[in-house]
Amino acid sequence: MTYQVSLKKRVIKVLSKINEPYYSNLKDAIFDLAENPRPVGYKKLKGRDAYRIRVADYRIIYEINDEILLIDIIDLGHRKEIYK
Repeated sequence: MTYQVSLKKRVIKVLSKINEPYYSNLKDAIFDLAENPRPVGYKKLKGRDAYRIRVADYRIIYEINDEILLIDIIDLGHRKEIYK
């Protein structure tokens, strides 16, 4: 089962400002979610129906819709700024 990955405009904008090697690592992690939406180390966020994964100092926040096989990347950012 392969999921479709959808990115919000804000996520694309933030991702374009990130330098290497973080950019490649984040991009790979996002596309790996299509094969495994619940990888080792993922966490369910409290207070909302979303999950997060860690990639170095960055966090990817996403929602999983199992009925239509969709992963919606809703936020991406540095660990100091992402939860504000």
